[in-house]
Amino acid sequence: MTSSSPETTSRRGPATTDPSDRSGGPARAHHPVVTALALSAGTAALVGAEFIPAGVLPGMAADLSVTEGRAGLTVAATALAGALTAPTIASILPRTDRRTVLLSLLGLAILSNLVVALAPTLAVVLIARVLLGVAIAGFWSFALSVGVQVTGRAALVSTTVALGTSTATIIGIPVASVLGDIIGWRAVFLVMSALTLVSAAVLWRLLPAVPAQPGAGLAMMREALGNRRLVVGVAVIAVAAFANFTAYPYIRVAIEAVDASAVAALLLIWGLGGVLGNLAGGYLSRWMRWAATAGPAILAVALFGMATTEQTGVLVVVVIAWGLGFNMVPVTTQLWVSAVEPRRVESAISLQVTAFQVAIMAGSAVGGVLVDHQGPAAAMALGAVVSAVAAIGFASIKVRPREV
Repeated sequence: MTSSSPETTSRRGPATTDPSDRSGGPARAHHPVVTALALSAGTAALVGAEFIPAGVLPGMAADLSVTEGRAGLTVAATALAGALTAPTIASILPRTDRRTVLLSLLGLAILSNLVVALAPTLAVVLIARVLLGVAIAGFWSFALSVGVQVTGRAALVSTTVALGTSTATIIGIPVASVLGDIIGWRAVFLVMSALTLVSAAVLWRLLPAVPAQPGAGLAMMREALGNRRLVVGVAVIAVAAFANFTAYPYIRVAIEAVDASAVAALLLIWGLGGVLGNLAGGYLSRWMRWAATAGPAILAVALFGMATTEQTGVLVVVVIAWGLGFNMVPVTTQLWVSAVEPRRVESAISLQVTAFQVAIMAGSAVGGVLVDHQGPAAAMALGAVVSAVAAIGFASIKVRPREV
C-alpha cells in the first residue's frame, strides 16, 4: 500500500498485476470483488475456528472434565496470542511478501485445529489455540492493507472481509453446535481444518504477490502510537469488544437457560443478523462517527434484553439485534482507524486487532467467572453496561466522515 489515505485509494481503479509474477502461481488480475471474497474466505475460516468452542462448549467441557467457564478459556487463549502478535508481526516481517505471510498463517491455523481435535487435555487444547491466535491476529493485521493494495477499494475490502466474520459465526456457532451434537466436538475441528485448507487454496490461486507496505516495522508503529486520537479510539474499540466477548462465548448457555429447543435456530439468526450488521456498517461508514456509535448502542440494548428476558419471542428479537449491532463494529472500526491514521494503515489496523484480541481474552475470562458463579444473565448484563460506555466513547470522538 502506498502512503495515500484509504479515501484517496478507494477512488482509484483496481491495481494491475505484473504478468511476470513468479509468486508460486499464475499471474492474477481478478475483479476486485473476487479478490476481496478470497480474503473473506480466509477470515471466515480463521474466525470460525476461533469461536467453535462457543458452539460445542458443553460437550468440550464434559470430555475434558472441566467446567464450562474453564472451557471458555479456549477462546481467551486464542485472544492472548493474538494480542501479543498483532502489534509485532509487521515488525518481525517488515519486508516479507504479504501473500506468503497470509498463506503461512492459514497453514498455522490448520495445524492448530488438528492438534485440538486430538488433544487429550485442556492444557494441550490451550497450547494449540495459541497457534490459532497468532494466525488470526496476523491475518487480520494484513488483510485490509493487502486487499486495498490489490483492489484499490478500501470500503469494499473492509466490508467483505468483515462479512467473513459473520459467515464464521454461522459456521462457528450454530453449525458447530449441530455438528458437535451429531459427530462430536473433535470432529468439528477436523472439518474446520479441511475448510481452512480450501480457503488457503483459493487465496493461493487468486492473490498476486503483495510487497510489504513501505516503512513497515517498529518505526511505523511508533509513529502511529503518537497519534493521540488513534490511541483513544483504539481504547474505545477495546471497550466495545470487551462488552461483546464477556457474553458471546456463553451465548449457547444463555439461550438454553430460556429455551433449550431453540438453540440452533437462534444461533443461526445471530449469524444472519451479523451479515446485516456488516452490510449496514459498510453503508453507514460515510457517517463514520455515528456509524461507530450505533453498533455498541444496539449491542447494549440487545445484551440488556438477553439478561432480562424469559420469553422466546423477545429472545429472537434481541439475538438478531445482538448480531446486527456487534457485527457493525469490525467494519466501522477498521475504516475508523484507517481514516484517523491514513499514512500508517498497517500499524493502525494492527492496533485495532490488538484491541479486539485483548478484549476477547479479558471478556471471555470475566464472563467465564460470572457464568460459573452467577449464571449467564450476569455476563449479559455486564456486557450491556460496558457496551453503553463504548457507544458514549465513540459519540465523543470527532472523526472526519469517510467517502465511500
